[in-house]
Parts: sequence; C-alpha cells; structure tokens
Amino acid sequence: MVELSIYDGKLSLHVHGMDKLWSFKSSLEIPLQHISGIRTDSNIAKGLWHGIRLPGTHIPGVLIAGTFYQDGNRVFWDVHNPENAIVIELHDERYNELVVEVADPKAAVEMVKACIPGKNK
Repeated sequence: MVELSIYDGKLSLHVHGMDKLWSFKSSLEIPLQHISGIRTDSNIAKGLWHGIRLPGTHIPGVLIAGTFYQDGNRVFWDVHNPENAIVIELHDERYNELVVEVADPKAAVEMVKACIPGKNK
C-alpha cells in the first residue's frame, strides 16, 4: 500500500512494509505540475498481463509491484487489492503512470485533484 502526501508543490508517495522490497522503491516524489490526471480504477490491476517487469514482482491475484513496461510506457505499480487502486497519469517524468493502492481511493483522488495547478476542481 502507498500513502500519499502533498507538500512544497510535490506529491509524495511512501511505499509501506514489504512492498518496498517487492517494488524496489520506498518513495517517489512528483511535482504537481507533472500530473496530467488522476482517477480511481478498480479494473486496471485485475488482468494477467501488466507488461514486462524490470525490476518488480507479479504474483497474479496477489501482488503487482515495481516497474513494468507496456506499450512503450513505463508504469510503477504497487497494488494488492485492485478495489483500492488509483492511476496517476504523468508527463515529463521517468514514469508515464503510477498505479498504486491507497486506503481511500476517492479521498486520495480528491486531495490530489484539488492541488493540481490549472486543473478544474
């Protein structure tokens, strides 16, 4: 699971527990102006194919964590429970998307949307 926080114009993602090991990351920081969209998506993690993992962990039905390449895009994943997944679309960053599990997807999306510069709230 990932905990989101916003400070100093950046979205900070903190990876918790053993997911640090599985995803090969403990945190990410993204400038808010590099976020082009954010949404809840409980279906995105339910498929079997998420791309080529490098480095990462994929145990179907249990865990998707780490960096995956699919259709020319680099995506960071950290999802156990697809029902709590959100998708953060990025530009001008190392990753094209972040697909992460959070405790309250609706609240996380609202919090980030409210802070994205130049976006309708």
